[in-house]
Amino acid sequence: MPNEKNLETIPVGPLGIVALESCKELGDKVNNYIVDWRKNRVNEHKDSIAFAGYEKDSYLVNAQVPRFGSGEAKGIIHHSVRGDDLFIMLDVCNYSLTYSLCGHTNHMSPDDHYQDLKRVIAAVGGKARRITVIMPFLYESRQHKRTGRESLDCALALEELTAMGVDNIITFDAHDPRVQNAIPLKGFETVQPAYQFIKGLLRAESDLQIDSDHMMVISPDEGGTGRAIYLANVLGLDMGMFYKRRDYTTIVNGRNPIVAHEFLGSSVEGKDVIIIDDMISSGESVLEVAKELKERKARKVFVATTFGLFTNGLDKFDEAYKNGYIDRILTTNLVYQTPELLSKPYYVSCDMSKYIALIIDTLNHDASISELLNPLARIHKLVDEYKANGGHIE
Repeated sequence: MPNEKNLETIPVGPLGIVALESCKELGDKVNNYIVDWRKNRVNEHKDSIAFAGYEKDSYLVNAQVPRFGSGEAKGIIHHSVRGDDLFIMLDVCNYSLTYSLCGHTNHMSPDDHYQDLKRVIAAVGGKARRITVIMPFLYESRQHKRTGRESLDCALALEELTAMGVDNIITFDAHDPRVQNAIPLKGFETVQPAYQFIKGLLRAESDLQIDSDHMMVISPDEGGTGRAIYLANVLGLDMGMFYKRRDYTTIVNGRNPIVAHEFLGSSVEGKDVIIIDDMISSGESVLEVAKELKERKARKVFVATTFGLFTNGLDKFDEAYKNGYIDRILTTNLVYQTPELLSKPYYVSCDMSKYIALIIDTLNHDASISELLNPLARIHKLVDEYKANGGHIE
């Protein structure tokens, strides 16, 4: 296990995990992993003062953000975090949470979640040894560059957090990692869930042939080619991509409408294809791409995206599945998943809690996470196991 190497280094400080309400379920899973590992970990220095508070029944810090009737709020931390190595987890996309605003029920928006994060950091009051924010969906990450007179919201948020004392920001599959240029002297990691996608797909499908004759990786647009190239190279597959042909003479809902999806790549006929992207928002683009691939006689179509937002509901996905355009949709549990989504026959949830626990455990020991960020060896081991066991993995 990668966490075994942590035995040799002294923790930065007592570990504390603040899982905000938006990320409570994921935070509980992460905490359970770390509790289990540290109870079973053999360490001759466990009783030394440097390891004080190392082994606990829970590392979760009780923090709340209650609201007044006006909708205003305050952050409260219910016990001391002085000297702690603090990890704050939140999901800015969790719209299932509500609060009362002058008698009306409001669903929490990304802006509300971001404000709650700042309130909790303010409640810490500079007493923690180090603060790391784990924000899987990077707040305002789609507003990462300026076109004309526009706000640069993501860069502003990163600067604001670091000004408040945040030392490291960990996100997953950032829309454009170059936004870290806003905070060049602070820690910023964007983590790819490629291993968890492959694991989820191989568990769900038992008849895949993972070679360039039977499988391809597809990028649904020019912006996501980096992800597709990486996955194709790791698995030894060919890669194709679509680009969106837009009508630049018209603006609909603030954007130039897409006229067509044009395909660049070799034939997909008879092949299984993996469409990989950072997020499904409304899903219109990815479903259009899936339909195009099926019309080009692809055998099976799998859609793998880090964040499944499904902003326009699941009806279109149900219809696409019924029509045979998609076979599986894989997204992670890094953002809120509705019970309806989890019940769908085509949906595969990729659990990221163990991965996050490994990252937190390693960083608390001030050890390198380079090995965790590069899943190449783990993916190869997984594929070899799948081939050796006739289409099955543990």
